[in-house]
Amino acid sequence: MTSTEARPLQIGPHEVWPPVVLAPMAGVTNAVFRDLCRAYGAGLYVSEMIAARGLVERQAKTYALARFGPGEQPRSIQLYGTNPAVMRDAARQLVDEQGAEHIDLNFGCPVRKVTRHGGGSALPWRRTLFAQVVAGAVEGAGEVPVTVKLRMGLDHDHLTYLDAGPIAQAQGAAAVALHARTAEQAYSGHADWSAIARLKEAVTDVPVLGNGDIWVAADALRMLDETGCDGVVVGRGCLGRPWLFGDLVAAFEGRASDSAPPMAVVSAALRDHARRLAEWHGSHVGVKDIRKHVGWYLQGYPVGPAIRRRLVQADTLEQFEAILDEIDPAITLPVESIGLPRGHQHGPRPVTVPEGFWDDRDSAEPLAAGADAYTSGG
Repeated sequence: MTSTEARPLQIGPHEVWPPVVLAPMAGVTNAVFRDLCRAYGAGLYVSEMIAARGLVERQAKTYALARFGPGEQPRSIQLYGTNPAVMRDAARQLVDEQGAEHIDLNFGCPVRKVTRHGGGSALPWRRTLFAQVVAGAVEGAGEVPVTVKLRMGLDHDHLTYLDAGPIAQAQGAAAVALHARTAEQAYSGHADWSAIARLKEAVTDVPVLGNGDIWVAADALRMLDETGCDGVVVGRGCLGRPWLFGDLVAAFEGRASDSAPPMAVVSAALRDHARRLAEWHGSHVGVKDIRKHVGWYLQGYPVGPAIRRRLVQADTLEQFEAILDEIDPAITLPVESIGLPRGHQHGPRPVTVPEGFWDDRDSAEPLAAGADAYTSGG
């Protein structure tokens, strides 16, 4: 598939062009980062995950994470939960009170504190319960489209995606996205794009999106070409590189892409990001929050460790910007550093599930309370 053959992505009433979705990432895809990425290019920008139970119980942290930016459209948010009734009520609340216009359901989280209770990427193993959870969210959302994010399964002996995709479609999901790794892989190794192609063959009535190892815009075109998927979900590839969304627009329009901007552009983006966070969170919290992004922005650039260390130790926005001013704006990114993986790459690691979890895939019995109490935002 070439860029000229790709079509807009249809998520309910939302036509998304190019067919690119920002993956929800805990502690990263807040309103500031979404707005920053949107400034570079078009697409659908999903908030970091919030817990359904936290929303229903009106926990302050959950409400803070569910904030949308002024003028943000469509208002897109990811929801986590394992109880069908709680998911229904949370989805209704997001639509009625927060003005959500798209809800994504997280069934891809691989972390142990989630899977050990049967949640996240473990839940699709319980096919009946999974169907009820999706149906609950769809019912609560009403006319607002609900999409589903999956992994291939817990490990290669317990694959779930070819069951889960059609189930989600049957329960009213508007699209299905697959991170083509297992929970056991976490973020290690390589995504198996052939699984995306197989899911596309199994899910025929709604769009199928592919996720995993999109580091540069050319990777997105290659994924569509190799798998036949309808769109791509971009996660770690945009960390410290919000301009990737501009590259993706160019690639889908058949123009040059995969930019490697000089340090002047990188510093300006990092400065803008820091200022936005300080305005959104308040100066003290904003400066602390930007620290996690420093290494991503500077990845591959020959900037010494002393500067990096001082940036992540800065206490005020003024200190942070003064240190940025010391970096040579003419520094360029070595060619061999373009497209390097970024973000966490931990794994593989054994997956922990509750005792007896494998016994009955069609059990509708609710999971233990701990599975539904996962903290919003990770």
